[in-house]
Amino acid sequence: MSSIKAFEDGEIIIKEGETGNTFYYLLEGKVGIYKNYGEDDQVQIRILDAGQYFGEMAIIETYPRSTTVIAEGPVQVEEIEAEALNEYFKQNPEKIILIMNQLGKRLKEMTHDYDEAKKMLTDMRSSGSSKKYDGFFKQMVKQSIFTYTKNSRIEKPSAEALREAAEAVAKQDKDGNNVESYKKGTIIFKQGEVGKCMYIVHGGVVAIYSNYGQYGEIKLTELYPVACFGEMGMISEDPRSATAVSESDETYAEIIKPEDLADLFTTCPAKVDMILKHLSYRLRSLTYDYFSACKEIYENSEK
Repeated sequence: MSSIKAFEDGEIIIKEGETGNTFYYLLEGKVGIYKNYGEDDQVQIRILDAGQYFGEMAIIETYPRSTTVIAEGPVQVEEIEAEALNEYFKQNPEKIILIMNQLGKRLKEMTHDYDEAKKMLTDMRSSGSSKKYDGFFKQMVKQSIFTYTKNSRIEKPSAEALREAAEAVAKQDKDGNNVESYKKGTIIFKQGEVGKCMYIVHGGVVAIYSNYGQYGEIKLTELYPVACFGEMGMISEDPRSATAVSESDETYAEIIKPEDLADLFTTCPAKVDMILKHLSYRLRSLTYDYFSACKEIYENSEK
């Protein structure tokens, strides 16, 4: 079930380290997201405005709370219990894509930050100097990333929840009007194109390439049943960041569009659960990689 709750300025809504069985939709006001709240090395990660969810990742993947959430002034929220998630989505199907969009936005931001950190780290390793990156250091200091990476232990996420979700989908009927077959070598989508759908592999092999058919071509990964791919194209209007190619004859993939999600949740909620877990796992993994890179950058700057 869900309920409306009010919090006063400074009240703790979620506490880091606790096991969560609810998540929240911010109806009114602002909340602050903090790491190490109340400690000497307290870090403010971000501020959320009305219309956003928080605490959902602990529900999607059953992780302890990774941050503390504080009311920044009077706040009103809708609290949704984990046991009522299915019923909540049935009554509010438009909220599925809203949560996916929010996770996708975080993924996009984190990908940009990680790409910058990775480039800087590569240059630092080759040059042995960090002096020309003062601007990046200032940005990291402004974001409190130095404090975060110096004093926090960042753990690599487990893929267990994602594996279990994939196994549940594998047991479902694979037939459907939205399943297409591809011959070996077929380009399913191309880097640079804009596409408003995602895919679930139901048979064969799909490979993801950077610069496919060009100088510097790299095979990034191979996907097998029942992996999903192309989800960022569904939840954003950004061009595809890579090319997807069928690597075997009789490769089958299910096409999913945003408008399909409500019906999909009704007919096969396991698929929606897998997509959410996939996005959450990607975000946790990317966050781990980013802060690991920042930690190395910090350590190199101290030498």
